[in-house]
Amino acid sequence: MTVIRSVLLFGLAALAEIGGAWLVWQGVREHRGLLWVGAGVVALGLYGFVATLQPDAEFGRILAAYGGVFVAGSLAWGMVVDGFRPDRYDLLGAAICLLGVAVIMYAPRSA
Repeated sequence: MTVIRSVLLFGLAALAEIGGAWLVWQGVREHRGLLWVGAGVVALGLYGFVATLQPDAEFGRILAAYGGVFVAGSLAWGMVVDGFRPDRYDLLGAAICLLGVAVIMYAPRSA
């Protein structure tokens, strides 16, 4: 159950961070205004809070593993929201990153 909770929290964190960054991008680069930027800032703050809910207590481990989730999630966001079409190297890179997440977070550790 701990792994499932962790994976769900990584997904929620990705939605908050990637969505927040996208909202800021839209507000600034696409001239949608300060409400979009403000919503993005709130979402980015929510990401920081969600990361604290991970079962593992090691900040460095959580943030390092989340980096891999961010890479894969960013490509997925681009596909769904912006119509981005990743090539095979994008997909391979994302798979490698997710493998890294699995090793960092879920490999058995000795006490």
